[in-house]
Amino acid sequence: MPASLPGPTTPSVKRRLLSLLYEGLLLTAVELVAVGLFLLLTGNRHSPAYGHALQFVLFLVTALYFIYFWSERGQTLAMKTWRIQLIKPGYARLPLRVAVARFLLAWGWFLPALMACYAFNLNTEKEIAAALLVGMAGWALTAFLDQDRQFLHDRLLGTRLVLRAQKPR
Repeated sequence: MPASLPGPTTPSVKRRLLSLLYEGLLLTAVELVAVGLFLLLTGNRHSPAYGHALQFVLFLVTALYFIYFWSERGQTLAMKTWRIQLIKPGYARLPLRVAVARFLLAWGWFLPALMACYAFNLNTEKEIAAALLVGMAGWALTAFLDQDRQFLHDRLLGTRLVLRAQKPR
């Protein structure tokens, strides 16, 4: 009887968090371009309506970035650098609806902290940063509650982050 092949390796939580940090840097560059275009197209007008429109544009740009890369390639640019790939067992590519759901569920990294800032009137940069760090640490800890070390949003959707083998040079 042939030996069974080992399943895909789950990247370490440290590797995934470093990838997330790098993702933040790349996403910042993408969003700076979006802000520049928005300001150019709106004549840099200052009113609450334009502020909300800018927030919506940034949300949309972020959504398009992640959903496109996850559904088309299974990897964002940072994930490719760190050799991490998003898969859904049984599918050659991540279905679009799953990529959208993952994007929305991944807000669990930030949304509870942002809601706490609003609820407890936390306004200073230090208070917001502390709330975000606590919220992100809490979400990261969900990987340690899972036997496969997957984050909560991946467990809920049946997706997995796997480590890709390094290509020979």
